[in-house]
Amino acid sequence: MDTHIQTIKTWLGTGSINIFGLPFAGKDTQGRLFANYLEGVLISGGDILRKSQSNLELQRIMAAGEIIPTSLWEEIVVPFLANPEFAQKPLILSEVGRLQGEERIVEKATLATGHPQKAVILLQLTDQEVWNRFDAAQQEGDRGERADDRRDVIQTRLDSYHHKVMPVIEHYRSNGLLIEVDGAQSRQDVTEQIITSLVARAT
Repeated sequence: MDTHIQTIKTWLGTGSINIFGLPFAGKDTQGRLFANYLEGVLISGGDILRKSQSNLELQRIMAAGEIIPTSLWEEIVVPFLANPEFAQKPLILSEVGRLQGEERIVEKATLATGHPQKAVILLQLTDQEVWNRFDAAQQEGDRGERADDRRDVIQTRLDSYHHKVMPVIEHYRSNGLLIEVDGAQSRQDVTEQIITSLVARAT
């Protein structure tokens, strides 16, 4: 595994990998692992937005499970990519740029800041698997207090994903960046499949 990680690190340099998937697909879980493996920085658009407590309109939109308008998203998220603390590190992006058109903003911003996107990973789940994981999380209570962890909000997020995020996925598929991974596997198996896929891309 160490050899594979070194291969990926050498190939990635200070570039970036963007991870997409339905709610509960494990984007942040895998993102944290790979940020650690690759000595990089995890940037989650959702976490950044959730921390923007002073923007009441943003909080209202997020609490309803809706996708942030592009203009507001760009204003809050994109400057993070230019943080000088990230300059010499790779970036692991957790679903940064979800609306059609935002993918081009991300491509331009990552290239301009020295973090060109080298791969986009899609963690595949069915809607039923999402609901199974939602129910399990409600029983375990392991996600903390999140205003968007409600059944109606999850349904809104699923609908938004299928209608608004999928065109972004198709853009990455068409330009050859997309790597599809079976997100229904165990966390370890998902990680191993991502590593195998990235090594193949690197070589």
